[in-house]
Amino acid sequence: MEASLPISTAPKLAKPIGTAAKAVGVAGALAPSVSLPLRFVVTGMLSLFSGILWLVLRPDILATYHYNQYVIAVTHLFTLGWISSIVMGAMYQLVPVALETRLHSERLARWQFVLHVIGFAGMIWMFWIWNMKQVGHFGSIFGIGVILFVYNLGRTLARIPRWNVVAVGIASALFWLLMTLCAGLFMVSAKCWPQISPFYAISLMHAHAHLGGLGFFVMMLVAVSYKLVPMFALGEVQSHRRAAWSIGLLNVGLLGLFLTILFGSPWKLAFVFVVISGLAFYGVEMRAMLRARKRRHLDWGLKYFLTAISLLLPLSLLGIILCWPTLPMTRFSTQLENVYGFLALIGVVTFAILGMLYKIVPFLVWYARYSREIGRSKIPSLADLYSPRLQALGYWMFVVGLAATSVSIVSGNESAVQWSCSLLAASLVLFAMNMGKILLHLFQPKIEPLGLRPALKGNL
Repeated sequence: MEASLPISTAPKLAKPIGTAAKAVGVAGALAPSVSLPLRFVVTGMLSLFSGILWLVLRPDILATYHYNQYVIAVTHLFTLGWISSIVMGAMYQLVPVALETRLHSERLARWQFVLHVIGFAGMIWMFWIWNMKQVGHFGSIFGIGVILFVYNLGRTLARIPRWNVVAVGIASALFWLLMTLCAGLFMVSAKCWPQISPFYAISLMHAHAHLGGLGFFVMMLVAVSYKLVPMFALGEVQSHRRAAWSIGLLNVGLLGLFLTILFGSPWKLAFVFVVISGLAFYGVEMRAMLRARKRRHLDWGLKYFLTAISLLLPLSLLGIILCWPTLPMTRFSTQLENVYGFLALIGVVTFAILGMLYKIVPFLVWYARYSREIGRSKIPSLADLYSPRLQALGYWMFVVGLAATSVSIVSGNESAVQWSCSLLAASLVLFAMNMGKILLHLFQPKIEPLGLRPALKGNL
């Protein structure tokens, strides 16, 4: 997006005004209204801050075994309120621009936002008081929103001029999102009518979690990074065949993993290796793209993102250990399961999203406030909208907080979990300060007339 639009040079557009304005205009014609993705982004950020604060106030949630109502409530705050909100908002913005088409319906997306918020907020509340019947009702509202989201993006994908690995990856992620919804609603139904389910409740929950985490979140992350990383680093995909293998193996591995977890089969270890093979193809392709990039300097947004996807390596090793057939179920191994979930949601997905938000939100705000002033006024560049110092400090605090929390979870020490989560919360405060600086431009734009300063200097 940034690379396709020369907006980072916007204040220096005395000569290339026509080219820049044309490029921005093309992207603007394809993208939906800025308010649409921003409402999802703001909802997601509020959910993230609420979730981290919740962990600080209730460290026992991470320090004890995860199969209880409080862990399930907080997990859904992170997965539905934070991650899904951000992913859905970003998809409404990125898919039309990245795949050179228009969003099928903005009105449908606005209705989906209403259903999304009512659905996930009600589910979290009902999980907390463990009223599964009402979880099903709010889950159905949320599910209708998901169906609208998938239908809207499906109709959008049907318009694209040519299919590529990005489109296939996004379509795969949408399919797994629907499967996650079906598994979740079946699980809730099984809580109300146990006779309908032949599966162990814990197996069903783990299978459902992998559909959502690996099928929707990680698959979407892999797919869009084949478009966004070349855009931001000024490079290109080096091997489309390698990229296709990564998507294909992830799909095959996830299908096998879901079934073997559900039926308690020892073959799940084999499918873990299939998933890891897909991630290995992804890692090799990312390395090749970065080595061939034209922009040698990596900004903090990309550093956040690349650090996040590098955590897929320890996460994969942890997955192998937890799927090992002879692994006994002890307090230590169950705490490792907590670390696995925490590292996947907060380490990989959340850290990657924070990095991408540092690229997406400045663009949305800049486009909304300054795109019409190109060539007419002196306007700030994207980099002027936020503080790199806050980005750097927030990055290191998040890394240290993530490592400390993981160790604290293994030890089951509530005080240590509380202090390390406080470090994560402090990192997010810095992130919020930077986002506040960016969003402030919506209300207090910094626009100056061209050539005003030289004229004033001459008079003075």
